[in-house]
Parts: sequence; structure tokens; C-alpha cells
Amino acid sequence: MNEQRVVGGVRAGTPLLRPGHVWLAGAGPGDPGLLTLDAFAGLSQADVVVHDALVDHRVLALAGPQARLEFAGKRGGRPSAEQRDITNRLVELAQGGYRVLRLKGGDPCVFGRGGEEAVALMRAGVPFRIIPGVTAGLAALTAAAIPATFRGLNRALILAAGYGVDDDCPDWSALARTGQPIVLYMAMRNLATIAQALMRGGLAPSTPAAIIVSATTTAERVLVSTLDRVASEAENHQLGTPSIIVIGNIVNLRDQLLDTMAETAP
Repeated sequence: MNEQRVVGGVRAGTPLLRPGHVWLAGAGPGDPGLLTLDAFAGLSQADVVVHDALVDHRVLALAGPQARLEFAGKRGGRPSAEQRDITNRLVELAQGGYRVLRLKGGDPCVFGRGGEEAVALMRAGVPFRIIPGVTAGLAALTAAAIPATFRGLNRALILAAGYGVDDDCPDWSALARTGQPIVLYMAMRNLATIAQALMRGGLAPSTPAAIIVSATTTAERVLVSTLDRVASEAENHQLGTPSIIVIGNIVNLRDQLLDTMAETAP
């Protein structure tokens, strides 16, 4: 049974990726089991898959035999493709008549510049579709047994980018005053600075914090700490990226849930 029959067997009306069209799709946080059926359909049909660095190799292995993989990764602090070059390449491929899948880690429009690429395609007159993905900011928490929301603990969840210069960063003091859990993307480099700003904004140094590295993959690591210690402990444990950081009382639920969670077979 080929990929199209598999998808068609569980989803009526499998969408068609047509020549000259681009799909902007989310690949989820890593585990292929979190890939959506529409993203899988795109992988099986695409002539060219333009993918980010954070797309797991197991997801890329699902591409059809006709697909050519093109790397267009952007990683903070490392030599990376320019966004303008990526969007120009998408337009070029589409105008060449290729069926193009632009595959991004997580969700394409959650700190993934999917909106920017959609605007560029629109301006170039290229037909496109946006396929949602499971964003790492939520999947990482769930996979680490940290519920993103829990009745009696929080009624909101803040997603924030942790990179950028001072005038391009969130108002950390204002976020601290909400009392709601904060989930940080791309924040490892600035974690110490952010933690200090949150404490100046009123969060207690003892506020629970956790770092989830390489969520949902075999390389996943989880560090549970407190706001005043999380940056130094991350350095001591040599935690790297990709990582999601969560700050708030929901982190305390992890130990309770881990005691009774059943492991799933690979």
C-alpha cells in the first residue's frame, strides 16, 4: 500500500499538491507520529521539499521517491540561509512548475516565518496553502508531562520568543505581572538575562522552570529547576538547542504525572 492509499484510507478527499503550487507545512516538533496527514500527503507528492534544520530526519524519510530535498535551515548564531533567498527560491521553484513543499519544524506560523513566506508567495502570484503543524511550545510540554493548562493553576499561556536585542524583546516585567506560565522559544542564549528581568518584574526566584531539549525525539532531555537557577544549571548540564523553556507552577505537575504515566513502545 503506497503513501497516497494510506492517507486516503483515513482521510477522505486527500488534497492535491499541484505543479506550480507551494505548501507551507509544519512538520511538528520531531516525532513523525505528530506529523499531520496533510503534511504527510505533501511529502508524498512534492517534487521538491525545502526544509528547515529542525525537521527530523525520520520525517524527511517519508518524502516520496521523486522528491528532491533542499536544505534551507536557519539556526540562531550560526551561518544560515537568508530569508529573502529562501522566499526567492520558493518562487523560482513554483514558477518552474515544481510541486513544492516548504517544511518547517513545529507550526509554520509560530515563530517560523510562515506568514512572511506566504506574503512573498502572494506578491509573486504563486498559489499556496498553509498546513498547520504541532508547535513545539505545546508538544514539548505535553511530552515532558507538563500540562500547558491546568484548572486552578492557569487560564492563559504566554508564548514568547527569547531572542533579539533589547528594543525587540517582550516587556518581561509586564509578562511576569500576569502570573501566567511563560513558554520561551529560542531563549537559551538570553536565558540568564530573561530570568533576571522576570524576577525584577515580580516573579519569585523559586518559581518552577523547566527546559526541554530536542522534544519528542530520542535525544530529548528535560531539566527541572527554579527561575533563579535555571540558567546556571542549563550551563552546568551543557544543554543545547533546540529547546523550549517553560516557567510557571504547571512545571510542578511533572513529578506527579511521571509516576503513573505509561511508556509507549517505539
